[in-house]
Amino acid sequence: MKMYDDTSYIPVLGIHEFRKGQLAGREEFLFNELHGERHIDKPHKHDFFIINLFESAKGVHTIDFHDYPIGNKQIHVLFPGQVHTWKIKPNTTGYQLMIQQNFFERFAPFFRFSFSNYINHPVIPLSNENFNLLKYEFDAIKDELNAANSVSEIISARAAVVAAIVSKEAEHVFTDLKVFQSNPRLANFKALIDKFYKEEKLVGFYAEKLHITANYLNILCKTHLDVSATKLIQQRVLLEAKRLLQTSDLSIKEIAFELGFVDHAYFSNFFKTQAGITPTQFREG
Repeated sequence: MKMYDDTSYIPVLGIHEFRKGQLAGREEFLFNELHGERHIDKPHKHDFFIINLFESAKGVHTIDFHDYPIGNKQIHVLFPGQVHTWKIKPNTTGYQLMIQQNFFERFAPFFRFSFSNYINHPVIPLSNENFNLLKYEFDAIKDELNAANSVSEIISARAAVVAAIVSKEAEHVFTDLKVFQSNPRLANFKALIDKFYKEEKLVGFYAEKLHITANYLNILCKTHLDVSATKLIQQRVLLEAKRLLQTSDLSIKEIAFELGFVDHAYFSNFFKTQAGITPTQFREG
């Protein structure tokens, strides 16, 4: 059964839909393996977290409309609300942890960095040493899930070790991490965009929240991120527009209204300017 996001009416897959094929699991935590060729052709979201550990693999994992090559010894982290599809080629071996949000929160601090970093960089290559460490923990989680007297504290402790190892490797991938660490205003700006992008699309609103001028906010963005403050807002709006076009049955007019545009013509012009094609072409493509 599909659930629907209260604000955007997007169909969301729940963890219960994956229980049938589970190799080990509890109500809030599943372990599965990925063997051979697999395809997800219809974009969809989940209301739970997924950590994929690929051992030997080839293919493409599309997350929020960005194509990531699937390769050997990688971690792919997928957060609730992200849209994804994949085309996994034959002879692939991988492992999955599917985790309900309330259970995820038990060990979430061990990811160390802001979740926005993982959302922006969901694919993390692993050294041989850290792959082996993660494989050991995945196997130990599977064994504990299958135990007759399974203990949730042991599972969450091992998941915390997984999060810590992933974070250790992620530090090499998060090239923009130091920018946000050294410029907390930029980190706050991105957080504010995520909160208000549907209602507020002018830089002045965010600058006022940050107690700086719009001009100074723009200078910060251009200096440290090589894009304007307006462009950052537009990128977030465009991402949500793509999600809605691919995963909902809302009309283009309804999507325009959902994203705070006064009419669908204005929205269509915005989308074509940003994406290079019309909303209809994107949806049909």
